[in-house]
Amino acid sequence: MSGRERREQLIDVGRKLFAAKGFEVVTIEEIAAKAGVSKPVVYEHFGSKDGLYAVIVDREMNALMGMVSDSLTGSSGGARDLLEKAGRALFDYIETHNEGFRILVRDSPVSQSTGNFASLLRDVASQVEARLAREFERQGFPAKLAPMYANMLVGMVALTGQWWLDVRKPKKEEVVAHVVNLAWNGLAGLEKKPTLKATKKA
Repeated sequence: MSGRERREQLIDVGRKLFAAKGFEVVTIEEIAAKAGVSKPVVYEHFGSKDGLYAVIVDREMNALMGMVSDSLTGSSGGARDLLEKAGRALFDYIETHNEGFRILVRDSPVSQSTGNFASLLRDVASQVEARLAREFERQGFPAKLAPMYANMLVGMVALTGQWWLDVRKPKKEEVVAHVVNLAWNGLAGLEKKPTLKATKKA
């Protein structure tokens, strides 16, 4: 096995173990044993368990961001079209990269200041934000609120995706349709100056 092939093998083994058990539980010894190599081989390629984890997380984040970006590129539709495409892209990623998604939604090690699910969602929301701001301006809503709504929408889709990863029912397209239904019908009846109806008790 060439050095490159060995590196890819270790990434594949690490991805499976981190997805199944989480970062803290998996050991270098276990990774090496599963790959059929000695611990020094793992250290030679990645320096540490953190190094291997960082490579895997980076790949998964690039894969997800690539799928979301591709889905939104050239989108000429309005807010609903944007919502449908972003939702479908995230669920496509969950379906085809379920181990990677499990890694991203788990708690990151303390040494990882970036590359966690929260930072990923912020990146996705920032892509949605600019397009949503244009739609807000067109509809007469304050564009300055677009970042807040972008985070609301992305958070709703992502949390539903975490739930669906385990249950896998209903089918992916149906779940995305329901997410869009809730978000869109909420957006369609959006108040320009919303207030809370219930009065706060003293």
